Amino acid sequence: MKFALKFSPRNTQSKQIQKNKNESEALLRSYAFMESGALYEALSSSPQGLTAEMAEEMQDEHGKNIITAGNHNSVWHRLREAVINPFNVVLLLIAVITLFTDVISSSRPDYLTVSIILSLVILSSLVAFVQGQRSNAAAQRLSQMISNKADVWREGKLIEISMDAVVPGDLVKLSAGDMIPADVRFLSTKDTFVAQAALTGESNPVEKFSKPKNKPDDPLTDLQNIGFMGSNIVSGSATALVLTTGNDTYFGAMAKSLSGDRAKNSFERGVDSVSGLLIRLMLVMIPIVLLINGFTKNDWAGALLFAISIAVGLTPEMLPVIMTSTLAKGAVSMSKHEVIVKTLGAIQTFGEMDVLCTDKTGTLTDDKIILEKYMNLYGEDDSRILSHAYRNSYFQTGLKNLIDLAIINRAAQNGLAETVSKYTLVDEIPFDFARRRMSVVLRDVSGKRQLITKGAVEELIAISSYVEMNGSILPLDEKNRRLALETYEKHNAEGLRMLAVAQKNEVPGIEAFSVADECDMVLLGFVGFLDPPKESAKAAIAALKEHGVRTVVLTGDSEGVAVKVCNKVGVRTERLFTGKDVDALSDAALAQAVEGCDLFAKLSPAQKERVVKAFQTAGHTVGYMGDGINDAPPLHQADVGISVDSAVDIAKETADIILLKKDLMVLEEGVMEGRRTFGNIIKYIKMAASGNFGNMISVVAASIFLPFLPMLPVQILTQNLLCDFSSMGIPFDRVDEEYLQKPRKWETGSIKTFMAFMGPLSSIFDILCYAIMWWAMGANRMELAPVFQCGWFVFGTVSQVLVIYMIRTAKVPFLQSKPAFALLLPTLLVAAVTLLVGFTGLSRGLDLMPLSLGFTPWLAALLAGYCVCAQVVKKVYIRRFGEWL
Repeated sequence: MKFALKFSPRNTQSKQIQKNKNESEALLRSYAFMESGALYEALSSSPQGLTAEMAEEMQDEHGKNIITAGNHNSVWHRLREAVINPFNVVLLLIAVITLFTDVISSSRPDYLTVSIILSLVILSSLVAFVQGQRSNAAAQRLSQMISNKADVWREGKLIEISMDAVVPGDLVKLSAGDMIPADVRFLSTKDTFVAQAALTGESNPVEKFSKPKNKPDDPLTDLQNIGFMGSNIVSGSATALVLTTGNDTYFGAMAKSLSGDRAKNSFERGVDSVSGLLIRLMLVMIPIVLLINGFTKNDWAGALLFAISIAVGLTPEMLPVIMTSTLAKGAVSMSKHEVIVKTLGAIQTFGEMDVLCTDKTGTLTDDKIILEKYMNLYGEDDSRILSHAYRNSYFQTGLKNLIDLAIINRAAQNGLAETVSKYTLVDEIPFDFARRRMSVVLRDVSGKRQLITKGAVEELIAISSYVEMNGSILPLDEKNRRLALETYEKHNAEGLRMLAVAQKNEVPGIEAFSVADECDMVLLGFVGFLDPPKESAKAAIAALKEHGVRTVVLTGDSEGVAVKVCNKVGVRTERLFTGKDVDALSDAALAQAVEGCDLFAKLSPAQKERVVKAFQTAGHTVGYMGDGINDAPPLHQADVGISVDSAVDIAKETADIILLKKDLMVLEEGVMEGRRTFGNIIKYIKMAASGNFGNMISVVAASIFLPFLPMLPVQILTQNLLCDFSSMGIPFDRVDEEYLQKPRKWETGSIKTFMAFMGPLSSIFDILCYAIMWWAMGANRMELAPVFQCGWFVFGTVSQVLVIYMIRTAKVPFLQSKPAFALLLPTLLVAAVTLLVGFTGLSRGLDLMPLSLGFTPWLAALLAGYCVCAQVVKKVYIRRFGEWL
């Protein structure tokens, strides 16, 4: 769920929304202050959860746990989006004017022009809608590959179900990293902190309690025992009862006033700016062409119709179609490389990315952490350290990470699995990223209590007052502190990821413990882990670098481990910044510092986010790849967030792109596909922009010097229809390998420069065509105007087809760069149809006269000259500006 929201202005809808919101608030408020017994009864549930039969009944009654109100992905929404865009609106306005001039106010109604304009609208809308449907179907299939799960108790058993199968009355277990699947009431909490900024705007997580101290009139979002759909558990753990789901949730009640439309990226803003430019140029052209033709030919009705037809010809109505088709094709292609696109617009940003910030664990490394050593403070193997670490990992109820699993597996191998049966869990103090440690309080069979803590070495030394050495408890003085740090630093420098283990037996006889109890600990020793680099990581980083993407590692790990891994995979380690270094720098200084540093260690989530922002400030397009709770802030900050299917819920929800395979090589394939997508869209935009600019010049010249119209409205519209069809293969075209070698950013200035070069070139050859038709072919009298118009119709259409091949590559077309068959087929068909119409009696259907075969060599010379000159201009352009597309 993305929560980019805006208000809907319609009054009746607003009243209904407010009513829904009030009803939802009243219901949640009543649940918040109910006794637990009454609450279970109201929701037909129990402390063991729902029965299978009751869950099924609830599903039938309440439906799936999804928000459908305000759904912007319905068939009707996609149809509306396909029909209503700036280009179609212009065409429909022109159709209305033409209907009035050609049909309503005409003594001899002529429906042909109106029909062709409407055909253009229908064609572009239909293709856009069909492509949108295909894109949506593909997205649905792809989204089934990734899904968020919820842990619920059903009939006393904890099971994992899809989040959309959660129903009111379900008893859910929540841990750090989980999305809250619906509106819930917390029944038990343990240091439970929830991020609910999506609903309230609060930047800091809020703590939730099962027994709140709220008053009945407190704001709903301040109720300490209520959790809302759309928020997530930042730290701690909880058990909660589902109150409402889907549209009945607090968020769902507001959904009709909300729009899920995300902010446009630089590419989409660029497309909008060029579209606006073309429409403005077209609106300027209409009065100019109307006035020139009206005064020079004294036929104002004909001049108006011609001006309207020119406006249609200059409208790039296929741009939405090309955009949709190219992005949809890109998404499907990326899925074949096991890259799932959640947001289509992210494809282009993926290709634009020039800095990839990534976490270390599981991305550069094998994601198979192995417990290599368990040692006392002298660095000697000591099974007591493993035993204490095992108890800590086994009894913690939060999210068991790879480190916990590595400890549990090693303990099982060493025959320690059964030792935990002697202990019961009294309480725990969950992990958080500020303390960087977690603790459990245990009671053994004799009633003796023990607090065991494991976590970052510096953090545990800071809360320890004693050390255990040779079976004796000694003060943690400077000598023992130095010994402990030397042991840690020695093994850390060897590439082991080191955690400290501490404990204390002086534990108060209470049932609830807090961070304040983590003091005066006895430091026992260390556990050291190996997280070996992936074999493919070095090659993948080299491949990304070759394609202009710099890999930067942002890790919470210590410097020693990070340097060891980065050296093995080819990430520069000459400069290294730690979290403390980052905090010491101002934003401006950090933006300068990131340019020379590829490794940041011991970072908190907020520090990772700040580093990503610093890269963006320095002008980079930044991707961030991560899968943990601590990765959610930088994932949200990045231009494109990348996660994996095995990630925690909040990371997957925040990301734009999901990798089914946690491998940088897969990422490199996705980057290439993003650039192919960008390249094909740019081909069409540059072709349409330069072609339209050239046509403007040609039409103005013809209007001034010719005694008749260079083409009739019906001919212009037919030519426009043919050219639209010829460009429909562009989304499926090949892109030159050289183009893919570096990131591509949207540059409106580049498009305007391209227009200034290629537009006048096409105008020169249009004017040459006029000259040939006027003098060489003798079509210089009013009665021979249909011959003149036929000549320009044929040349104009075929030249626009050929220029696709000239623009699509910086190389020599066909010889050095071959087009895709999907592009070749429609362009050949259009060229063949055009020649057939121009040289046969079919031309009379468009009020043309067939061309004689004597025009053939002239046509061939014009087309060959145009192609040769286009290639020369291309070389000059590339030499001057260093690029083509």
